[in-house]
Amino acid sequence: MSVQAQASRHSYTAAMQGAKQPINAPQEHASVPTRGAEQPANIVLTGFMGTGKSTVGRMLAHRLSLKHVDTDQLIERRHGPIPRIFSELGEDEFRTIERNIAVELSADVGYVISTGGRFMLDPHNAELLGRNNRVFALVADIEVIMNRVMRRRASRPLLAGDNPREAVIQLLEQRRAGYAEFEQVATDDRPPTRVVEQIVQRLALADS
Repeated sequence: MSVQAQASRHSYTAAMQGAKQPINAPQEHASVPTRGAEQPANIVLTGFMGTGKSTVGRMLAHRLSLKHVDTDQLIERRHGPIPRIFSELGEDEFRTIERNIAVELSADVGYVISTGGRFMLDPHNAELLGRNNRVFALVADIEVIMNRVMRRRASRPLLAGDNPREAVIQLLEQRRAGYAEFEQVATDDRPPTRVVEQIVQRLALADS
């Protein structure tokens, strides 16, 4: 991925300071204060499928005048549909691709990074993207997740079996401890705009 680091850093610093480059948001929104050298290089969103990582990531990037990258979308642009990667190359190869993406993104600055559901549960990826970045895990109730993921079930190879609900329950249980390692933000009882504002407020509180 070609990244103009200096331009990204300028955009991010301006957004975090709320000064040189205005944030595209109503005035009643919380502003994010200066963090100086301590400001995170990027903001990383993790969490189970259907928790809103892509939607919240795009909106948060716009809110803070940052760039947005979705790791699943990036993989699909380079390698084709994820279900095809799973069927033709296998899950292990997909995870290798994710690790390569993590290496690339670890050198980037000024991004909101929406990751795949298991991306940050890989210790290699968590080490790379947890360094100098702020990581949030988006969480939601099982019923909300099921309602969301079934709309795009065909694009989710881990739900290809006869009982997707049971698959979701098992995966959630397997990943619960991993997601608990990160700062959690609930998305099931509020629209994405409120989730974005909650994250912005947390960024502000970290400097208070």
